[in-house]
Amino acid sequence: MPRFSHLHNHTQFSLLDGAADIKSLYKKAVKDNMPALAITDHGNMFGVFNFVAEAAKYNTSENPNLIKPIVGCEFYLVENRHKRSFTKDDKDVRYHQLFLAKNTIGYKNLVKLTSLGYMEGLYGKYPRIDKELVLKYHEGLIATTCCLGASVPKTILRKGEAEGEKEFLWWLDIFGEDYYVELQRHDIPEQNTVNEVLIGFALKHNVKIIASNDSHYVNREDYNAHDILLCINTGEKQSTEKFKDGDEDTSARDKRFAFYNDEFYFKDTSEMQQLFSDRPEAIDNTNEIVDKIEPLKLKQDILLPHYQIPKASKVRMII
Repeated sequence: MPRFSHLHNHTQFSLLDGAADIKSLYKKAVKDNMPALAITDHGNMFGVFNFVAEAAKYNTSENPNLIKPIVGCEFYLVENRHKRSFTKDDKDVRYHQLFLAKNTIGYKNLVKLTSLGYMEGLYGKYPRIDKELVLKYHEGLIATTCCLGASVPKTILRKGEAEGEKEFLWWLDIFGEDYYVELQRHDIPEQNTVNEVLIGFALKHNVKIIASNDSHYVNREDYNAHDILLCINTGEKQSTEKFKDGDEDTSARDKRFAFYNDEFYFKDTSEMQQLFSDRPEAIDNTNEIVDKIEPLKLKQDILLPHYQIPKASKVRMII
């Protein structure tokens, strides 16, 4: 059986959006003989140390390469991270963008991007980056077309295939062989439309396709608990009619944001193979990315200032 790794996963550190426990993800991935597992939380890297440390529990001296932890992040991308004044007609348009760290340089650039997202781009609850930062800190990173909320899919849906291709080529020009078409299949009409166009781009520009599932919870039966989490996030009741168009735009009156269906869970390899039976290369190409990525060693000695205290010094207490 061809091996497969999930490279787009949200844990509980995707605050009030992801419901997957890191330990449960590893347990399911190892049981399914997956060679690697990625963490790609929204806009932050809060769970990274925990994530890498959990992998070390499985990678013993007897079997040091049982599962490779891959560090990534799904960023909020905007036109101008410094802009903080918006109107009803000029909204804060955010796109999603996934990056994976290939090596130590890539990891440091992920850290830089997430930090600047908060320091320079924070608006409301969203740490935002822009293309200026991508151009500056893209070394050592792997990028994909991400999800339905990313810039290439959104441009295809809003402006057409030609403009979508221009956006696609902007990313391809920067990342080259480290840029991948990411296909997700959640039976969403807009997603099905975008996927056909993305496949066309991949064939035309010789870009490899990978399969993912944008997992936000571990098992299908966790869907309801995840839906409740989204209600807490948006301050809505679960009984409110759902606004499901594959977007985060909750401007529709009397409706709440919800995921389209219960397909956003951590599917096992056989489920993913069945889902992409017509595109087996999309399963196999995840192994190419896994092979590109160098294991990260994040554990370091704590660096604290060393103060020399003279032996003859006296401590005076002020009361």
